[in-house]
Amino acid sequence: MTKHFFGDTTVLLGRSLRHVTRSVDTIITTAITPIAMMLLFVYVLGGAIKSGSDSYVNYLLPGILLITIASGIAYTAFRLFLDMKGGIFERFQSMPIARSSVLWAHVLTSLVANLISLVVVVLVALLMGFRSGAGVLAWLAVAGMLILFTLALTWLAVITGLTAKTVDGASAFSYPLIFLPFISSAFVPTGTMPGPVRAFAEHQPVTSIVNAIRNLFAQQPVGSDIWVALAWCVGILVVAYVFAMITYRRKIS
Repeated sequence: MTKHFFGDTTVLLGRSLRHVTRSVDTIITTAITPIAMMLLFVYVLGGAIKSGSDSYVNYLLPGILLITIASGIAYTAFRLFLDMKGGIFERFQSMPIARSSVLWAHVLTSLVANLISLVVVVLVALLMGFRSGAGVLAWLAVAGMLILFTLALTWLAVITGLTAKTVDGASAFSYPLIFLPFISSAFVPTGTMPGPVRAFAEHQPVTSIVNAIRNLFAQQPVGSDIWVALAWCVGILVVAYVFAMITYRRKIS
């Protein structure tokens, strides 16, 4: 059964990736918005923002990476919605394939596409002056956290793609996720915010993830931030996965 699942997922992943390669503009679009934000904040607003860092692009990049992921997962919901409405799921049900492999193919496609977008954003940040003395282990830790965050949000996107009534509804759910980093430590220290906003910013998942990544890049002690960040990512991932599978079974039953 396990071998059957992996084989089916690989085949369906190839199908999904071919769709992505035929519309490379989706990856480019995903990367353009975060890059535009990075250019705006660094070269237009950066001089007026007191981040406590010598290089604002170094301070800003972790939040921009999370916005890149939040932008990218909208396409997962969009592609899944089109498959649902196009009747492809009914065709798959008539075939002797592992049912969950259909969802996993979309999830892994999202992971691949988002990783490509993240690499593009990091390369642009390097051109803008981003520098890090982080070692291989620190970079691997950052990559692992971004992968976990991508998987967590992608499974949320799966739920939306399965339940949305319109194409706009399938992709619009990512807007609040893109906005969330603005009420966190991604752009300015939370200490500069008024009381209620600061309380929310310091206790939402983006702040702990951003702080952990920023400290890893800066070769600073990560403290409890990394454990809080991991707890958020794993918690969201598990809950989203369970609800996505329940929703999927109801849809195909």
